[in-house]
Amino acid sequence: MRMAIRGLAAAMLAAVPASASLAQSVGEFYRGKTVEIVIGYSVGGGYDIYARLIARHLGKHIPGNPKVVPKNMEGAGGMRMANWLYGAAPRDGTVLGATSRAFAFEPLLGNKSAQYDASKVAFIGSANDEVSVCMAWHTSVIASFADVQKRELVVGTGGVADDTHQFPAILNNMFGAKFKMVSGYSGGTEINIAMERGEVHGRCGFPWSTVKATYQHWIREKKFNLLMQFSLGKHADLPKVPLVMDLATTTEQKQILTLIFGRQVMGRPYAAPPGIPKDRVDALRKAFMATMDDKDFIAEVAKAQFELTPVPGEKLEAMVLDIYRSTPPAVAAKAAAMVK
Repeated sequence: MRMAIRGLAAAMLAAVPASASLAQSVGEFYRGKTVEIVIGYSVGGGYDIYARLIARHLGKHIPGNPKVVPKNMEGAGGMRMANWLYGAAPRDGTVLGATSRAFAFEPLLGNKSAQYDASKVAFIGSANDEVSVCMAWHTSVIASFADVQKRELVVGTGGVADDTHQFPAILNNMFGAKFKMVSGYSGGTEINIAMERGEVHGRCGFPWSTVKATYQHWIREKKFNLLMQFSLGKHADLPKVPLVMDLATTTEQKQILTLIFGRQVMGRPYAAPPGIPKDRVDALRKAFMATMDDKDFIAEVAKAQFELTPVPGEKLEAMVLDIYRSTPPAVAAKAAAMVK
């Protein structure tokens, strides 16, 4: 009997090293590897600059200290990269996507180009709780939101899934604005160049943090008029600029605006594909927030005059799941109609 028990124990012990050898710590996995941050927009825009700043510091906070490399995959207002991230990117923790703040809500809004389930991706964190603005170029006759309710303003857009399309669309459909959207621009940088050239006369859906960081000369030279700000609350810099939430006069309008502009909480979101081992997701989230507290990173952000109001990945995930569960289908359908 004892021999049988000993034999069984020996067999069990022999099996442990075999299974344990398959286990790999997070540090062992990442050591010597490269992590890519794939940016859904063109070089030089706000998403791009933020992501490149983060890439320079993130690796030292990930166990194993992998090399972190940014690369761009622009197109369709970030949708090309979003679909690739969900459907084709490696599911091992070596790829992160610098996505748009609209990314999580496109499927809920019925965008058939959004070939992903945002409730299943792993949100790693956001570098900013963002306020965006709508601006008219100084050469336009439009100087206020009241003006654009009476006269047309041509604005550039990056595609129907992008803020630059959806924000003016909701102002058109809910509040009688007369924005004419011109699509085909691969990113915000191209829209800005088009404004300067006179191809378009405004941009609606422009992060204020990016304006301050990269277009200070526009502010100094009074190159634009601000028509509206988009978030759930006003930016401290812009007390006199109208807030979109203040336009709501009914409960339903408020629900729709909350669904659309709640995305601003994830102003600069980073996400990973579904199916990544939980310990790696946890490590990436911890590394992201450690980067946000990194003194060298903070110094670079300050030098670039960027805002930094980070949001943990766990909070983003909880917010997305809550919105998916609590939004009535009728409200989601109306919101979807308003942003087309």
